Amino acid sequence: MSKLAFIFPGQGSQYVGMGKDFYENFEESRKIYDEANEALKMDLKNLCFNGSEGELRKTENTQPAILATSIAMLKAIEREGIDCEYTAGLSLGEYSSLVMSESLDFKDALKIVKERGKFMQEAVPEGIGGMVAILGLDKEKLTPVLEKSKDFGIVEVANYNSPEQLVISGEKEGLKIACKEALKVGAKKAIPLAVSAPFHTSLLIPAGDKLEKELSQVDIKGVNKKVVSNVDGKLINNKDEIKSKLVNQVSQSVLWQQSIEFMINEGVNVFVEVGPGKSLTGFVKRIGKSMGKEIKALNITSVLTFEETVNRIKRGDLI
Repeated sequence: MSKLAFIFPGQGSQYVGMGKDFYENFEESRKIYDEANEALKMDLKNLCFNGSEGELRKTENTQPAILATSIAMLKAIEREGIDCEYTAGLSLGEYSSLVMSESLDFKDALKIVKERGKFMQEAVPEGIGGMVAILGLDKEKLTPVLEKSKDFGIVEVANYNSPEQLVISGEKEGLKIACKEALKVGAKKAIPLAVSAPFHTSLLIPAGDKLEKELSQVDIKGVNKKVVSNVDGKLINNKDEIKSKLVNQVSQSVLWQQSIEFMINEGVNVFVEVGPGKSLTGFVKRIGKSMGKEIKALNITSVLTFEETVNRIKRGDLI
C-alpha cells in the first residue's frame, strides 16, 4: 500500500515560465497567482511567466515566486482529491509545507518569505559569499576539508541533500580552498551554485533575528499534516516549535537527507515533488537506494507531469 509525502523545492529551482501552464489550465491555480499579486502589491505572476532571469534570481523575488508557484501546482492536485500524510520542503520549501498544513496563511507566508529573502541578502553583501555543491564525497571526509579552509574564511555545511551531494556555504576565499581540498580527497565535482549569498551558515544569524520579528506578527496555527522540519529532520509537534525552527533554519544546515530518511523509516514509499524543478526527485531516489528501500519519486512541475503523476496515483500501481 502506498503512503504519500508531498515535498516542495527551495531556492534555485526557479525558471522563467514556471507555473504558466497551470495558470492557463486550472482556475484554482489562477486564483493563487492573483492572490499573490494582491498580497505583495506587485506583478509576481508576470515575473514568474515572462520576467527576466536576473529579476527572478533576486532573492526577495525568488522566494515568493517559488512559494506561489508551488502552491498553485498543489491546488491543482488537491482538486483531484489527492492528499498526503507527510510533507517537507527544502529550506524555503518548508513554507509551502506549512501553507499546505494550514499552519501559515498563504498571503502571510508570501509576505514573510519576501522579507526573508531581503534579510538573507542584506546579511552578507553581494559578492562576499557563495555556495558550492560537492558531489561524490561523504560527510566524514568533508570535516577535515572544512578544517583546512577555516583560516581563509567561514565555510560550513549548508545542505545534506543526498548521499552523493553536500552543499557548502560561506566566504568566497574559504570556499576556494575547501573546493580544492575536497577534490584532492576524492570529490567528483565542486559546482558553484547560482545564489547571491552564503545561505544556511552562521553568517546569516542577523537575518534570522529580523525574521523572528516578522514571524511574531503573524498568526501561526498547529499543523494538520505530519510536517518534517529541515532543522532536525523530525516532525513538528506543535505550533510553538514552528517559529523557532523557521528562525534557526536560516543559519543552520538543511538536513534534507535526514528528513527523507525519517519519512522512509515511517513507511513513506511515494514522494511527489510539487513545484518548479525536479532536483528533489533525484535526491529522494538516491536516498532510497542507499537505504535499500523500494521508493517511488515523482514530480509535478508541468501540466504534462501533473497528468502523468495523477494518473499513476489514481491507478494505484506505484508500489
